[in-house]
Amino acid sequence: MALSREELIQAVSGQMPEKRWKHTLGVMQSAVYLAGKYGADPVKADLAAILHDVAKYWPVSELEAVIRDNGLNEDLLQHDKQLWHSEVGAFVAQRDYGIDDLEIINAIRWHTSGRVGMSLLDKVVCLADYIEPGRDFPGVDRIREQAEHSLEEGLIAGFDSTISLLLSQRRVIYPLTMFARNDLITQL
Repeated sequence: MALSREELIQAVSGQMPEKRWKHTLGVMQSAVYLAGKYGADPVKADLAAILHDVAKYWPVSELEAVIRDNGLNEDLLQHDKQLWHSEVGAFVAQRDYGIDDLEIINAIRWHTSGRVGMSLLDKVVCLADYIEPGRDFPGVDRIREQAEHSLEEGLIAGFDSTISLLLSQRRVIYPLTMFARNDLITQL
């Protein structure tokens, strides 16, 4: 049985530092705003935003175990650990919090990497994660500006920012993020 919104907030906020919970509140606010602006379901956007980082502060060993033990996407284990919490978060949203709406689960799953064929809700939650009011990184204002005109343009700017950072640090780029970016460009 799914928890109430208030029960979800209580359960999720207890699993992360206060600073990350403030980020989550910002993502909730931004997701509901973007949902209203672009025609997504604001209730689903809010629920996905509440849960998007539920596993972010789990120990890496626990994230890995959940991925391996539950037949999740083991390809992620070959890439940056920052990607793992999305896959695990989608799984625990279903298992532990009774979320059975695939659209919400997918928005949680793809909020860090994106994917080819992102749904409207996927785009809203992923972009909200980039632009929430507490975010402060080089280029965030440009992403926010693009988000006012187009979900796709906002996400392309967000993915470009992530890819540029990874390139400058000589780090591996998760291929799905490149594919998601390219897919968005073809949609314009």
